[in-house]
Amino acid sequence: MADEVLAKSFELIGTEYDRYRPGFPAAAVDVLCPHPVRAALDLGAGTGKFTELLADRAERVSAVEPSPAMISVLRSKLPDVDAMLGSAEQIPVESGSIDLVTVAQAFHWFDREPACAEIARVLVSGGALGLIWNHSDPECPWDRAAHRIAHPAVAASDDTTSSAGEELPGFEFVRQEQIRWVERIRRDAYLKRWSTVSTFLVADDATRAEMSAQIEAVLDADPRTHGRTEFDLPVVTDVYLYRSL
Repeated sequence: MADEVLAKSFELIGTEYDRYRPGFPAAAVDVLCPHPVRAALDLGAGTGKFTELLADRAERVSAVEPSPAMISVLRSKLPDVDAMLGSAEQIPVESGSIDLVTVAQAFHWFDREPACAEIARVLVSGGALGLIWNHSDPECPWDRAAHRIAHPAVAASDDTTSSAGEELPGFEFVRQEQIRWVERIRRDAYLKRWSTVSTFLVADDATRAEMSAQIEAVLDADPRTHGRTEFDLPVVTDVYLYRSL
């Protein structure tokens, strides 16, 4: 299972996460749900960054999230969503009641075996599971450098989606799609975004300040970001689609 301290670091933030974290491209939903479904569940939904994209694809949208701070933001943003406190390992949803489960930027925090069993339980027979991750574009050296500072363990393996793959217990792998897009972002918002990642949240003040200074130095050194208050940030979104067996 993922480091519990890092996983729990998100429990006390909500507004900052929603304000500074990126959203997701609508094309990701097209991969997972090309036609409307009866019921969709966003698991590990956070503040609803991906949940909001499901509104036009499902008659009923539910969200499950373990952080009270995050689900409070989600409820205020998306009052029509049935938002519940809960975990991937104990989903508070009836068996066989969901057509599509989505997990955006969260599956690597789950305890894989029990989470897959629970997801399979709540899905209808042959229901879909979609795993989604945003990550840095390998062709953007300054953002990759910032990622290496913030996530040295991940950067060392250069694997941002190590929890995904062709094999998940109880599921058949269907396809993977990679979506490239560009986010226009202010420098101050880019720096604030890093303050919402797990390694910053668990760091002491001195370590956090040092990482922030290193990322600022990266922006100051690259000609595409040096002296600019706003710039284009390339993003890659990986989408994995599975069917329950």
